[in-house]
Amino acid sequence: MNAMSMTWRWALVASDGSAHERGESAAFPSQADAETWIGESWRSLLDEGVEAVTLLDGDRVVYGPMSLRPA
Repeated sequence: MNAMSMTWRWALVASDGSAHERGESAAFPSQADAETWIGESWRSLLDEGVEAVTLLDGDRVVYGPMSLRPA
């Protein structure tokens, strides 16, 4: 598969562990772009009730769930 055709996105998780009503983030062309976005957006996502995120590359889980709460 061509790296440019991969779809990187964040699955959004609610406080009860279910999928957040928003479901997923927009798609990103690279892992770096997805990670930059979460670094810039985690506070507003937390305010919307997103408690954790999982990074996906297509259907493959890259890592997560990762809490958005500060350590």
